[in-house]
Amino acid sequence: MFVLNVIYVVAAMLLLFGAAVFVHEYGHYWMALRRGLKIEGFSIGFGPKIVSWMRDGVEWSWRWIPAGGFVKLPQMVTSDAIEGKATEPVEKLPPVSPWSKILVAFAGPMMNVIFGIVIAFLLWGVGIPVQVSPPIIGYVDPGSPEAKLGIQPGDQILSVDGKSISSWHDIQETTILARSTNLAVVIMRAGKFTNTYELTTVVSEALGLKVLNLDPRDHPVIKNVRADSPAEAAGLKAGDEILVFAQVPLHGADQFIKLVQKCPGETKDIVVKRDGQRTTLKVTPRLDGSAKVGRIGAEIGTGRPIYRIEHIPPWIQIGTVLDRTVSTFSALAHSKQTGVGLKDLSGPPGILAMLAAYVNSDWRLALSFLVLLNINLAIINLFPMPVLDGGHIVMALIERLFGRPLPYRLVEYTTTAFAVLLIGFMLIVSWNDFKRFSLFRSMFNSQGVTIEKQDSQPAGAR
Repeated sequence: MFVLNVIYVVAAMLLLFGAAVFVHEYGHYWMALRRGLKIEGFSIGFGPKIVSWMRDGVEWSWRWIPAGGFVKLPQMVTSDAIEGKATEPVEKLPPVSPWSKILVAFAGPMMNVIFGIVIAFLLWGVGIPVQVSPPIIGYVDPGSPEAKLGIQPGDQILSVDGKSISSWHDIQETTILARSTNLAVVIMRAGKFTNTYELTTVVSEALGLKVLNLDPRDHPVIKNVRADSPAEAAGLKAGDEILVFAQVPLHGADQFIKLVQKCPGETKDIVVKRDGQRTTLKVTPRLDGSAKVGRIGAEIGTGRPIYRIEHIPPWIQIGTVLDRTVSTFSALAHSKQTGVGLKDLSGPPGILAMLAAYVNSDWRLALSFLVLLNINLAIINLFPMPVLDGGHIVMALIERLFGRPLPYRLVEYTTTAFAVLLIGFMLIVSWNDFKRFSLFRSMFNSQGVTIEKQDSQPAGAR
């Protein structure tokens, strides 16, 4: 059964990721045909070929490195570092107009946008599983700044830093990406009264990123403690409700487990609720040599996350993706204020691991992730950087402005140099993915989502 699940996950993962790459490259291919350009090759992936074949003078191939793809167009400046050398010198081919170059370069990202919109319309019809994790505040320390401002248990968070909130995951993501450490938080009480509070964030030891000092109402619970384990040494007991770990307020078992896995050998504070009393203990996760992650030797409960099906209109899905993308780039650009850096980015291995985890959970979650992936591929490829589509567009505009192309050797060397930089960047973020070994643990854990038994709500009504 496990072997069949691995085969299913790998096949589905390659199919979905390959589809995103294929539609992008097919956009270039289709437009190049329409504009009369010579096409030498069409590849999914980089590096050595897994399989290749010739059709109508074009070499089609599937390659070993699943980090993108390319259409080899010798009449447009390409990168030998990525695509290999042209089989025919560029000088022997007729020149291509700047307008044709712009259309060919733009067609790839545009196809990703169209593909993402098509998937969003499909998900609008079938519905998307959305985790039920109401942002309701639990315990508030009477001596904390939050209590002095008047925040009480049972209050519900409506927005953080001007962004609407529907779950504790939204709260953490918005707080991390915010450029300020003081955030405006809108809180509702008793379903009627709202108030806006200026709250100061704290930096989590485990995440190295900022979080709000607010305690969720729902928490993971320890169901069993193994003998001679870090959990037993820390004094943890069955029935303990885990409130905070390494300064991160907890709202689910999966979140707690991932935090523990990140810090083997590091002593962290863990706040539990036992017999109605809050207690702070210290626990040192033990390194699991086989998995290379931290463990405390305890069974964590609360069951699997509960989801409800929501029929979210495509324009809201796309808008949410754009908002997250802009927020992420903004957080990176202001890394000193946000703490978000290269260490927090994912490369192709991380993207494939997340896609595989969604495939194992629910195919609708995988398709929703594919919407995000396609829109991001379109945006990133439009960056005005040589070797990317945006770079080709800029060079074509310069050619149109001055009436002649840039010197061929200059453009070739610049493109190759940026290709090497891009490959280096992908290697760095991919190495970060491999260091986060826990990211890959959920790839082949077959866990379907639990759907809440209630009528679905249109997203526009939230």
